[in-house]
Amino acid sequence: MNRTIFAPLAGGARDILKLALDAAGLPTDDLDHPGRAFFELSDDNGPIGFIGIEGDGPDRLLRSLVVLPSRKRQGHGGLLMAHAEAVAHREGVERLHLLTTSVAGLFRGRGYRDGDRTTAPAAITGTAQFSSLCPASASYLVKELA
Repeated sequence: MNRTIFAPLAGGARDILKLALDAAGLPTDDLDHPGRAFFELSDDNGPIGFIGIEGDGPDRLLRSLVVLPSRKRQGHGGLLMAHAEAVAHREGVERLHLLTTSVAGLFRGRGYRDGDRTTAPAAITGTAQFSSLCPASASYLVKELA
């Protein structure tokens, strides 16, 4: 079995992230804005998937979870989430928030709970994901990390 590596995505490697997100129908318009950290999961066979964390402070946005099509259904999505949550926890994040139109069940299975959009903190409602890029029909989920 290949050993997986979870590492920050180098700035120059964002092209493959954008291609993967585009292919999955996920937003890419704000990838290069400040305040975003993206991570790659890879192994000896190359990239597996990506995930990002946006913002600073105790409430941050988990975003851009994508697993490459050839690597799906192998538990990599959960592994990406676990690594991102560990990074966020080490940075003092208390809650991760996210929006999804297609895989709410995956996140609920990992401890995320449905949230009320009207009570989301300003740090989340002020993101492009929340305010314009994700449709109002997207599920809003929150996970307590502390």
